[in-house]
Amino acid sequence: MVVRLLLNDVVPGAADPGDRLGPDDLERLYAYPDVTARPWVRANMVATLDGAAAGNDGRTGSINTAADLVVYTLLRDLADVILVGAGTARSEGYRRTPPRSARFLDRAAAEGRPSCPVTAVVSGAAQVPPLLAADAPDHGDVLLVTCAGAGPEALDRARRLLGSDRVIVVGAQSVDLPAAVDALHARGLPRILCEGGPRLLRDVAAADALDELCLTVVPLLAAGVQQRVTAGAGVDRALVPRLVIEQDGTLLHRWMRP
Repeated sequence: MVVRLLLNDVVPGAADPGDRLGPDDLERLYAYPDVTARPWVRANMVATLDGAAAGNDGRTGSINTAADLVVYTLLRDLADVILVGAGTARSEGYRRTPPRSARFLDRAAAEGRPSCPVTAVVSGAAQVPPLLAADAPDHGDVLLVTCAGAGPEALDRARRLLGSDRVIVVGAQSVDLPAAVDALHARGLPRILCEGGPRLLRDVAAADALDELCLTVVPLLAAGVQQRVTAGAGVDRALVPRLVIEQDGTLLHRWMRP
């Protein structure tokens, strides 16, 4: 797979426009910033040329490309925790995460990070998708991020299912996402990868908790009625492009806070 760099304002000097990129180059270009003082929230989404966030079967997998899969895997390898909405986790069939790719395992162990990224599922109703609730030896832990408005019965059920220490209650009637980010940071999970869906990404942006959007644009027109990468009430958040990579028409971007 030939991957070409088109723009690099992330790591000046690491690679120049027109350069072909290998795995080490991609790792440098997608590395998280220093998270010693504060967490970093990165979102990763895919869209067609006409803005659809999924194929006409309703799943993102039908519009993924080889280049998108490479970066998707890399972003998971670099993350401490994957933040995902309960609805997206159900519709996309999320399961507990497998171990990181081999090249990242020893490094994670040396840094005291888990061998598998943690999954933090967001549900205002305190509902844990069944596939994430299922045991999976040697796979990642699962946290539930919810709010008091879910009610005591739902919260008790979630605590019985996952364990009381794996249920994070932030907010009264809705999930307080900045507080959720702080809670994940306090657990030693500062590298946060939000995989959506569109409503959760909208809410993260609206809460001013989004530091970065990794957006893959695939060379496909989908039409149909699929929603965009964000959905819900209007949001006005400016981001600037820092990285653009191309492979066989697929464009991979890093957009960051100004």
